[in-house]
Amino acid sequence: MDATVWLFVAQLATIAAVLVALYIPLGNYLAVALTSPRHWRIERGFYRLIGADPDSGQSWGAYVRSVLAFSAVGILVVYALQRTQQWLPYSLGLPATSEHLAFNTAISFVTNTNWQSYSPELTLGYAVQLLGLAVQNVLSAAVGIAIAIALARGFAYRRRGEIGNFWVDLTRSTLRILLPFSIVAAVVLMAGGVIQNLAGFQEVSTITGGTQVIPGGPVASQEAIKLLGTNGGGFFNANSSHPFENPAPWTSLASILLMLAIPFALPRAFGRIVGDDRQGVAIAGVMAALFLVSVSLMTWAELSGGGTAPQAAGGALEGKEARFGIIGSTVFSTTSTITSTGAVNSMHDSYTALGGGMALVNMMLGEVAPGGVGAGLYGILVVAIIAVFIAGLMVGRTPEYLGKKIGAREIKLASLYILTTPTLVLVGTALSFAIPPVRADVESTSIWNPGTHGFSEVLYAFTSAANNNGSAFAGLTANTPWLNTALAVAMFLGRFLPIVFVLALAGSLAGQDAVPPTTGTLPTHTVQFGGLLAGTIVLVSALTYFPVLALGPLAEGLQ
Repeated sequence: MDATVWLFVAQLATIAAVLVALYIPLGNYLAVALTSPRHWRIERGFYRLIGADPDSGQSWGAYVRSVLAFSAVGILVVYALQRTQQWLPYSLGLPATSEHLAFNTAISFVTNTNWQSYSPELTLGYAVQLLGLAVQNVLSAAVGIAIAIALARGFAYRRRGEIGNFWVDLTRSTLRILLPFSIVAAVVLMAGGVIQNLAGFQEVSTITGGTQVIPGGPVASQEAIKLLGTNGGGFFNANSSHPFENPAPWTSLASILLMLAIPFALPRAFGRIVGDDRQGVAIAGVMAALFLVSVSLMTWAELSGGGTAPQAAGGALEGKEARFGIIGSTVFSTTSTITSTGAVNSMHDSYTALGGGMALVNMMLGEVAPGGVGAGLYGILVVAIIAVFIAGLMVGRTPEYLGKKIGAREIKLASLYILTTPTLVLVGTALSFAIPPVRADVESTSIWNPGTHGFSEVLYAFTSAANNNGSAFAGLTANTPWLNTALAVAMFLGRFLPIVFVLALAGSLAGQDAVPPTTGTLPTHTVQFGGLLAGTIVLVSALTYFPVLALGPLAEGLQ
């Protein structure tokens, strides 16, 4: 093998070794932290403050209402901070953002998407960054964990009319997991050179005798939770390709591990909660297999980029940082698009057609390998229900998963979950080109690269928004009334409609009694079931998205 292949294998081996080492201890800690009957003193104080009884459970309907009410308040707060930013401390002299941009950004960060239609360092002061965006980075990730644990309880509970308490799940996810881990991560990143200050804009003299304005800011604190919570919004417009956010190759590798740590450990927590560790291993194995295939295909596409210039340069180097190279870029890109993080250390718009297409496919798979914090686990469990149902049809018996019968109600909810995101992606993309005034605005203002690549840029934007990823093909100007509004709607519905279906599914499962296994029960901890689950994930996505992919990245690649 040549040096490039060895580098690729070494990076993947390092990532795998760390994740395997973390799988059991971190997964066990997550399970204990989220299900312990004991409440911390600070937690009890918070429950008294909001008037919540931490020892009472909620029905799935009450849980949904709590999630929606909490998120609505978050949207209003982030919107208000942006619209009044000029009066806030540390505003850096920046004006308030426009109504449609504030609307888009508020929904973006509350939905864990972190789509940014603006240059952060030139648009938002430190007060908005800290009080609005960084806070939502923590809370939106905590909501995702809460939903995943509620679904796990649905499988574990027997004849229960409740699935837990949202306020307890939210508080524990925040205080016991995300805040302490992100503090440690921020210190590590600061040791690696990520900045943390309130310096504002500083004018410095260059070695050529000119001047340059250098922005500062509390970056490390936001960078840590941006990665750990699979949020992705950068403090700077260049995101993780900026040296103040990601100074060195080892900090880039550390960033990848932060994105993957909790999503890959949550299956272990799920296995502990349902009382069968093998179930967690099976799910984590499918996640790992899909990740390996994805990162290999993207890396191959970029290393073998077509055209005279890429081949002469040894690969498609445009848009990639020399500090990270092609391997460091594709591993990071795969991680960010397959975990719903959306952070970038290279520009996806500059990838080859097939390499950029793989970033699209990663999101279109539902971001379940391993997916976002919490969202990846509950997403793959929904697909597992579909896989069990398919297997049941093949052998002619009522499907069961973890002792729960999968009937008409469960399949309807799982189907609605799966159909939500593709509908938002395809309808949003279609409307952008079908409505004459909108199409004229998109083609004249937003798309910088016309033709099939321009279509891919718009498709990528709606795929990223509806899947709550947040990354973008950088050639698209999205700060327009149409795209700010349409993408905000896609982010909102793409986040909360699936959550409603998942919680309804959790309530339906929790209300059932356990069905004892028989000789005809399908084992769901085997390699065979893992293959069925992976095949279901790929098949559902391929049938849904292949036609639109053929109009964008596939058509461009064949050219």
